[in-house]
Amino acid sequence: MIAPTVIGQIEAIWRFPVKSMRGEKLETGKLRGTGLFGDRQYAFLRRNDRTRFPWLTGRQLPDLVRWIARYDTPDNPHVAKLTVEAPDGKIYAIDDAALVARLSEEAGEPVARLQLGRGAYDSMALSLVATDIDDRIAALHGAPVDRRRFRINLEIALADRAANETGWVGKTLSLGTQARIAVVEPIDRCVMVTIDPDNSAKDPSVLRTVSQKFGNEIGVYANILARGELRVGDDVF
Repeated sequence: MIAPTVIGQIEAIWRFPVKSMRGEKLETGKLRGTGLFGDRQYAFLRRNDRTRFPWLTGRQLPDLVRWIARYDTPDNPHVAKLTVEAPDGKIYAIDDAALVARLSEEAGEPVARLQLGRGAYDSMALSLVATDIDDRIAALHGAPVDRRRFRINLEIALADRAANETGWVGKTLSLGTQARIAVVEPIDRCVMVTIDPDNSAKDPSVLRTVSQKFGNEIGVYANILARGELRVGDDVF
């Protein structure tokens, strides 16, 4: 039997309680069969949209990335109360009708709130990237690019600086002592990466660089093979 090889450590864990709102950086997280516990558990829908992508996201409302969502009991999102803080500092309960009214007004169309136990994902439940993505993009973009633009769940610091996440596709990774995942495919990118996570300003040049220099792929998607606790600093095999 071949011994597993340590390729790096978990440097950051990100959970996004509400689809397209700001992520929360965790020290620990629970990886379940449906993804990171509490990730994208809530979303807002455009009520008149009949396409396969009815979500209200930063595509339609760039300022949505500046809204901050918080669980009152972070370890148990299924029963936790969730509040969201608007960029102007006003705080709403997630089920407050005033929140739906405000987002409808700002989006210019009626929206509705949706809660999903399995997460409102665009594609797959878990996303990963190597932490050197900042350097790789900056070298080709000619300026720093904040990795938060890519809204990744797990950032992995690799022992081999010559490696990156593209080499994980088709392979199985073990995270810590329990969790195992199958890396399936690279993540195709869209206009969301043009939005600055701090001020919501758009910079189309970021997407041009990602498209022209990276084949429009940053990060990788994975399926969960075995559940487990995740901690910052855990070895990745």
